Amino acid sequence: MPEMKASDLFVKALEAEGVEYIFAVPGEENLDMVESLRTSSIKLILTRHEQGAAFMAATYGRLSGKAGVCMATLGPGATNFATPAAYAHLGAFPLIIITGQKPIKKSKQGQFQIIDVVGLFDPICKMSKQIVHGNTIPALVREAFRLAEEERPGAVLLELPEDIAAEETDAPIIPPHERFYAVADDAVLDKAADMIRSARMPLVLIGAGANRKHARHALSEFINSTQIPFFVTQMGKGVVDERSELFLGTAALSDGDYLHCAIERADLIINIGHDVVEKPPFFMEENGKQVVHVNYKSAQVDQVYFPQVEVIGDLAASIDRLKDKLGGKVDFDRAYFDRIKTEVELHISEGADDNRFPVIPQRFVSDTRKVMKDCDIIALDNGIYKIWYARNYKAHQPNTVLLDNALATMGAGLPSAMMAAMLNPDRRVMAICGDGGFMMNSQELETAVRLGLNLVVTVLNDSSYGMIRWKQSHAGFDDWGLEFNNPDFVQYANSYGATGHRVTATEDLIPTFEKAFSAGGVHLIDLPVDYSENQRVLIDELAQKVCLI
Repeated sequence: MPEMKASDLFVKALEAEGVEYIFAVPGEENLDMVESLRTSSIKLILTRHEQGAAFMAATYGRLSGKAGVCMATLGPGATNFATPAAYAHLGAFPLIIITGQKPIKKSKQGQFQIIDVVGLFDPICKMSKQIVHGNTIPALVREAFRLAEEERPGAVLLELPEDIAAEETDAPIIPPHERFYAVADDAVLDKAADMIRSARMPLVLIGAGANRKHARHALSEFINSTQIPFFVTQMGKGVVDERSELFLGTAALSDGDYLHCAIERADLIINIGHDVVEKPPFFMEENGKQVVHVNYKSAQVDQVYFPQVEVIGDLAASIDRLKDKLGGKVDFDRAYFDRIKTEVELHISEGADDNRFPVIPQRFVSDTRKVMKDCDIIALDNGIYKIWYARNYKAHQPNTVLLDNALATMGAGLPSAMMAAMLNPDRRVMAICGDGGFMMNSQELETAVRLGLNLVVTVLNDSSYGMIRWKQSHAGFDDWGLEFNNPDFVQYANSYGATGHRVTATEDLIPTFEKAFSAGGVHLIDLPVDYSENQRVLIDELAQKVCLI
């Protein structure tokens, strides 16, 4: 290659990886990169905070399987990427983080703004490297994308000092190549099939790994062929259509829910794509149940998870081959699971038509489901409402319920929904945020308006950190210290060029949703909510629960 500026080579390497967007809050140390991007095919998208940039990039990775890319300056710009890096690290979302740095060959400002960014990010990234010569850029970029995207996906940081970005280099691009995963060995598939045939009450658990690897077709065929009932983790929602008669529910709580009666009764769990970063939906040490682990990587063993058989390899291929070895419907007693499904459905449907105002969780979840089509997307921030949506909202397709049950950070809901709306302009997309989480990145409303997105943002307004307040009450502490005042959300939305709405009666919620979606553009809905049902349904009723005999 002819000599070029190192930042130009960096951008060409990103283009070779198929990068479409870089989400950024640039600083002076990134100016060579900004200039190189100006004449590239990559679209630079400015956000209003580094967290917004990185949450959008991580969601790009989550939805596309290709690493999303974000960029910021050194020091405070880089440290604002720490939470999204941890979000991608625990959630297994492929993410490339680019940060600037002062010159490393000759100091011109002493230690101003300089911290060890590479060392800071090392524990929450798959790789964290400083680029010390322009000639190393092609190899480092290629390796960064390989690591970020391969199982288990995650974040990678590359620090580009400004003097390195400006130097000349003639290093050639290293093009990406297609990767294939190995297929599980016949012997282990035979052993797994024997365990399933021998089980009296098997269940399938679908986790986040199945959602990110497009295993829907293989899993749906496996379920339909074997007729084994299934349940899902929060991040496994939608891989198989949850309207199925074999769907038992979502493990939204760690233990004690109605669904857990079926999990406790099962003698075998076929655990497909589950990741131990999610709260464990079953506890092996308490009941000694057998587990078949089906995933791209071997199990991370801890006190509650130590599978007896591990089927390692390409997920869809493993499921297809296991289905073929079983040869159709598995012979077992399904009657108890059918009764549990009826019990779960009975409790999930309770309150769905309740007209109380402020709106109770069962009603706003039910109304959300009514206005969202099969392929439409909801993106949840973090709060008590996440449990209600996980339990009560049936997902019909993969990646149509975007939530974080790994880092479980507040502030990601709006940027995540923005990315979903960018990638899916023909679908309805709704961000669902508590008032606390929304305000952590609410400034990204301006970004959404500037990008011309079609997006509805529903803010669940209870003027408090509701999840912690609920936990405070449940732990027997006084109700103290967790309430705050909100802005006028309607005026707040309007000030950004969005359209604000306020729901004043429960029966107006669906018409408000429909009005916002029909109008297009960015809409914010201020929805007063009543969380008193948390105690009654999630604590008091479950404390009285007795599993069916």
